[in-house]
Amino acid sequence: MLPGPDAILAAVKASSKKALLAELAGRAATLYQLDERRLFDRLLERERLGSTGIGGGIAIPHGRMAPLGKPCGVFARLAHSVDFDSIDERPVDVVFLLMAPEGAGADHLKALARVSRLLRDRSLVDKLRATDSADALFALLVEPMQAQSAA
Repeated sequence: MLPGPDAILAAVKASSKKALLAELAGRAATLYQLDERRLFDRLLERERLGSTGIGGGIAIPHGRMAPLGKPCGVFARLAHSVDFDSIDERPVDVVFLLMAPEGAGADHLKALARVSRLLRDRSLVDKLRATDSADALFALLVEPMQAQSAA
């Protein structure tokens, strides 16, 4: 789901939810050869349906994009939290952008559940917040994801 440390943004300095989504869309477009504007628009459309801020300073923006072959993502830890209209009204500083193929109904939901489970682990999230290195963040995220896949 995360191809490597290049899918990690370690200290994003976004000033707003929209700026954050634009930065995530830019990185995802580069990594996965996607149309950046189209992805950004998809993310904004999804946010208009309801915030993907799940509480506890965490958000999981997500969308579907036709050219993708499987679910993929970009992780960001923000230098300063931003308002994300989260369900608990707390600002967000940990974000996992999840994208799935256009027709991936069940696979998209499974990937979303997997990321949600991962980010519900308080000790993991504390470690993510305390880490500034993209390589270290990648290692922290990939280890539990691989364990979930093996289960």
